[in-house]
Amino acid sequence: MAMLVWAIMGMVSLVGVIVTILFTGLVDGLGIALVGAALTVFLCGLGSILALGSVGEGAAAVATEKPEAFGKLLLLQVLPGTQGIYGFIIGFIVLLKLGILGGELQELTVQQGWNYFVACLPMMLSGLLSALYQGRVSSAGLKMVAKDPASGGKAMIMSAMVETYAVLGLLVTFLATFFLIK
Repeated sequence: MAMLVWAIMGMVSLVGVIVTILFTGLVDGLGIALVGAALTVFLCGLGSILALGSVGEGAAAVATEKPEAFGKLLLLQVLPGTQGIYGFIIGFIVLLKLGILGGELQELTVQQGWNYFVACLPMMLSGLLSALYQGRVSSAGLKMVAKDPASGGKAMIMSAMVETYAVLGLLVTFLATFFLIK
């Protein structure tokens, strides 16, 4: 139920940003940059929500049979949640750089707005997809822990390998936002 509430809140926020941009005449560089930031936060969060919920259901089932494995199960569940945090960080950085969260509000050309939007794409896409696939790998890891609790470390390493691409997306978006956009 909490997943549904968060997904609905995210959709409402995203629709609110887009409607505000369209109806207030912000279809300029600033509006395009804001849509990029909003989509990054939303899609990374959505991927994490779906993965956390799915892995959490499996972890609850395994924990009923093996309560002593709770710590390992919890770590496997939490891993796909980091992409939502990464998306939030990028959204926050873009809002800071645009002057929306303090400072002087930047006036952007349409080209600069698209530059921000494109700079957000690596995190936007890698965050969504890696969260979903990391959730699948973590779910498989739950089965490993259910059969052999000592294999929890191996399961976490396998799940963390998918995280690599979210970290690369975060890095590329961060570097593009700070060093490629004038």
